[in-house]
Amino acid sequence: METNRKEYTFCRICESLCGLEVEFEGDQIKKILPDTEHVTTRGFACPKGLKQHHLFNSPDRLKYPMKRIGKEWIRISWDQAMAEIGAKVKKIRKDYSPQSIGMYVGTAAGFSVLHPVFAQGFMDAIGSKSMYASATQDCSNKFAVSEHMYGFPFTLPHPDILNTKCFIVVGANPLVSKWSFLQVPNPSLHLKEMERRGCKLYFVDPRKTESAKVAGQHIFIRPGTDVYFYLAFLNELIRIGGVDESRVQEYMKNFDEIKKACAEWTPEKAEKVTQMPADTLRQMVADYHQADGASLYCSTGVNMGGMGVLAFWIQEVINAVSGNLDRKGGTLVGKGVIDFPKFGAKNGLLMQDARSRIGNHRKVNDAYPGGVLADEILTPGEGQLKAMFITGGNPLITMANSNKLRKAFQELELLVTLDILPNETGSLAHYMLPCTSPLERSDLPFIFPLMLGLQTKPYLQATKPILPPVGEVRDEATIYLDLCKASGVNLFGSRVAQLFMENLKKLRSFRQKEDEQPALPQEFLLHLLLKITGQPGFKKILKNRHGLMRNPHEIGSFLGSRVYTNDQKVDLAPKVLMDQFKKIEDEYDKELNSAHIFKLITKRHVNTHNSWTHNFEEFVSGEFHTNYLYIHPHDAAELGLENKDLVDVSSKTATVRLPVKFLEDLMPKTVALPHGWGHQSSRQNVANKTKGVNVNVLAADGPDQIEEVSGMAHLTGIPVKIEKAKGKQAHSWSGLEQDILEV
Repeated sequence: METNRKEYTFCRICESLCGLEVEFEGDQIKKILPDTEHVTTRGFACPKGLKQHHLFNSPDRLKYPMKRIGKEWIRISWDQAMAEIGAKVKKIRKDYSPQSIGMYVGTAAGFSVLHPVFAQGFMDAIGSKSMYASATQDCSNKFAVSEHMYGFPFTLPHPDILNTKCFIVVGANPLVSKWSFLQVPNPSLHLKEMERRGCKLYFVDPRKTESAKVAGQHIFIRPGTDVYFYLAFLNELIRIGGVDESRVQEYMKNFDEIKKACAEWTPEKAEKVTQMPADTLRQMVADYHQADGASLYCSTGVNMGGMGVLAFWIQEVINAVSGNLDRKGGTLVGKGVIDFPKFGAKNGLLMQDARSRIGNHRKVNDAYPGGVLADEILTPGEGQLKAMFITGGNPLITMANSNKLRKAFQELELLVTLDILPNETGSLAHYMLPCTSPLERSDLPFIFPLMLGLQTKPYLQATKPILPPVGEVRDEATIYLDLCKASGVNLFGSRVAQLFMENLKKLRSFRQKEDEQPALPQEFLLHLLLKITGQPGFKKILKNRHGLMRNPHEIGSFLGSRVYTNDQKVDLAPKVLMDQFKKIEDEYDKELNSAHIFKLITKRHVNTHNSWTHNFEEFVSGEFHTNYLYIHPHDAAELGLENKDLVDVSSKTATVRLPVKFLEDLMPKTVALPHGWGHQSSRQNVANKTKGVNVNVLAADGPDQIEEVSGMAHLTGIPVKIEKAKGKQAHSWSGLEQDILEV
C-alpha cells in the first residue's frame, strides 16, 4: 500500500455515506476532507466522519483477542480464543439447547454489507432463533407496520425531498441526526433548497430543533402524543375532501375501517393532549392537501414514544390515501440492485413467526424485543439464555433499564463481544474479539441503499481498505466463519457453504503477506454479490471513485406492481393494528390526566453518535465532559433552579443526577437528556473520565412495558420527576456514578 497518497472512500457511520477524500502523510492519515466531486454528497461530511480516524486510532483500540480472568484482562491468541469459545458453545448447546445461545446485532453491524450476513449465518449454524437487535430500540415500528401494510418489513416509502411541495417532519432532526433509513447527505443544504423553491416545510417537535432553525416553521407538540396529531390530521384531510378515492379503490383496501376509526378524532380533541392549536393543524392539512406532491415523515422521536406503531401506521395511511404514495414529490419506494422485498416475501425472509419465551412477543425483522433480553437471561426454564454474542453494539448503554441488563449479563456463562473499542458491554464480557474498522475493509453501501434504493439519488460506490489492519484485528465475516468451525457447526447450516468459504479463505492465504491475518477475500465476495444482481463488477465501480449513478427513481412503479400482500393491495387497516388501536382512548385519558407531569425526551449533539464517540478528547472537552438535563427557564424557575445546578431525575425505574442547562427551545413541561452517555465502567480511558449519565436507566423494560406489535421499549416521552439535588453529594458527582450503576 502506497504511503504518500490521496484516497477516496465513503463514511460508514450512518445512512448518509458521505464521500470522503483522505490525505496521507507517510503511512498515517493526515486529514479527512469531504469529497467535493462525489456524485451525490456534494462536498459534505459531518465532524464525526471527518475525525473518525482519531476515534479508530485510540490507544484503547482493541488489537488482539482479550480474555477476562476475574477482573483482569489478558491477551490471548486467536487459536486459543476460538478453541475456548467453540468448546463453550458446544457445551451450552449440549447441556441446554441451541436457543440458549443468543446474539445482539448493533447499529455498527448494519452499516457493513458482509458483517450482518455472516452474523446471521453463525446463528443459523448454531440453530438458534435468539436474535436481538438495536432496531427494537429505535425503528422496529416501521418494520412492523411495513410488513402488515405492504407485505414485507423492508418496504419503506421515503419522501421525495427533491420534488416535494409540502414536507411535514415529525419527531426528527435531520441536521444533527441525518435522515433515518434514507440517504440524504448535507441536510442543511437540502432544507434550504426546499424552502427556496417554495416548499411548505414544517417541523413538529417538543423542541425547536437545529433543523427547524435552518428552514421552515416549527410547531410544538407534547411528547408522546404524536398518534393523536396523526389521527386529527387524517380526520381533517377526509373532512376537506383530501382523499384520492379512485387511487384508494384501485390499489388499497379497508379504507372504510380506518375512516371510521378516526371519525371522532377532531383537531380540537387532539389539541387537549398535543397542545397544538386546532387551527394550526388545519392549516398544515390544507397546505399538505393543496401541494402538488406532499409527504409526512417521522423518525426516532415518534418511533420511541410508546405508541410508535400506531403513529407511523396512521402517517403511512395519510400519505397513501391522499394520493401521495408513489407520486412525484410524495413518498417513493426505491429499487435496489434486486427486488429484495419480492425475494424476501417469497421466501419468508425476515418474517419468522417465532415468539419470545418471555411475553410471547413476535419477532420483528427477525429480532426479538430488546426489552425482554434481561428477563430471558434471568428467568429459569427451557430456552433460558446462557450465552450472548454482542456484535457491533453496546446494549448496556443503548437499551432500556440497562442496570437490570448489567446484572443479567453478569449471570451468563459466556459473553463475547466483537468490536473496535472496549466499551461498557465489553467490560463484562468473557472475551473481546478485535474487529477491523471501516477504514480497514472493502465495502459497498449497506443493505438499505444497495438492496432497497433508499437514496435521494440512486448510485453505487465501492471502497477498498485505505489503511492496513492494526495488530491482529480481523473482519467479522472471517471471525464468524472461524467460530462456526470451532463450534462444530456449518455456516447457514450448510456444509457446502462452510467448505466453500473455508476454501476461499485458504486460497487468499496463498496471496497474503506474512504478517497479515487470515481472512476471507471480501472484495471477491462483494464482486460476486454485484455480478449476481446484474451490476458492474467491484473493480469497475471502484474506478468511479466519486460514485457511479444508477437509474433515477421511477414514479408510479410501486402501487400495483411491488406490493407483496396476498392480494397486492396496500392494507390500510391490518387486523393486528386495528386490535392495537382499541387502547387509544385509554391512553388518551392518561394523557389528559398527566399534562402537569414533566416528560423526558432525548437529544443529540452533532459531535456524538449513539454511544461510541466519547473516547476522543476533542469531542468531550470543556463543557462537553457530561450530558445535561435541558429545561425551559420558566420550568426551572418554578423548581427554584439556577443554571448548572445539580438535579435528580427520577422515573419509575431509576434516578440519575446531573447538571441542568436552560433551553428556551423546549416547550413547557418538557426536559431533554442526551443519550449515549454513562461510560464510567468502560475501559476507554477518555470516555470513562466523562461524568455523563445513561438516560436509558430511566426507561422501563420487561414484557408488559414494551409495545406489543413492534416490541419497542418506551425510550422518549418518559414521565419523570425533577428535584434539586440534596444531601452531601448535592454539589458534586463524586461516587455518584457507581451508586447509579448499582440502583
